[in-house]
Amino acid sequence: MSATHELSDQAETLRSLQEQLVEHAPAEIGNRTPPRVFTVTSGKGGVGKTAVVANMAMALAKQDKKVLIIDADLGLANIDVVFGLTPRFNLNHFFSGERNLPEIMIEGPPGIKILPAGSGVQQFTNLDSGQKMRFMEELDNLHESFDIVLIDTEAGISENVTYFSVAAHDILMVTSPDPTAITDAYALMKLLSTRYHQKVFSLIVNSVTNAEEGLEVYQKLTTVANRYLSISIDYMGCIPFDKRVRESIRRQQPMINLYPNSKTSNAFISFAKGLLQMPQDLQAKGTLQFFWKKLMTMNPEEI
Repeated sequence: MSATHELSDQAETLRSLQEQLVEHAPAEIGNRTPPRVFTVTSGKGGVGKTAVVANMAMALAKQDKKVLIIDADLGLANIDVVFGLTPRFNLNHFFSGERNLPEIMIEGPPGIKILPAGSGVQQFTNLDSGQKMRFMEELDNLHESFDIVLIDTEAGISENVTYFSVAAHDILMVTSPDPTAITDAYALMKLLSTRYHQKVFSLIVNSVTNAEEGLEVYQKLTTVANRYLSISIDYMGCIPFDKRVRESIRRQQPMINLYPNSKTSNAFISFAKGLLQMPQDLQAKGTLQFFWKKLMTMNPEEI
């Protein structure tokens, strides 16, 4: 297929999506505060991103919030493993038309539900317009069931990462003091800012020996970002290294559940409170309806 033909097909798909968006646009939520959507990502694997998602969800649930985790890590698809769950169905069954979202959704700890990816799920960016429309419509129908939506992306720079980061707008970047992790986090923020116009990031530094090390990582990133990028990096805080994390992984239970009084668990409680205390006027761009509309109207070159 020629490049011209491919671009023509992309343009036609975009026009079709936009027409369907107008026709099937969801109703306004009303007085209820809509759920907020956060994409949680990282520049490289091994920094504990999925563990951060699991513990953050637990911390939010402890604040009496209803949380939905969307497993968008199509390479590993292991958020269910972190909770010791074995899903019967996953997004493969949804996109094939065999099941709807409520049918594949699994119950996690109290206050948490999970949409499992499953291995072999195709790239979200490769879905056809009908599959995207069905996914967004069913997701939007769940807006009254949740307060927070956490999207666990795969690590690194990929089409899926940019797809969800561009759509959600509220991006939590997880890194560690490892120099390669810092470099890769910067590379991902650079891509999202220069190509996709994302200007605000929230940073979590995992596995630090002390608070000063977390601040040092933040300062390194902001120094380079201030010099070369027009972005804002908000420092959410750091998570202390704890050798018991390995045990929590082995036992398939989040740290906040196994060791609720640990410094690590307290850090997640602090993060959860920080998210919930963000001013109301900053939340509009991270709502499910915004996420739905942004995904459906992205230009082909945006993804």
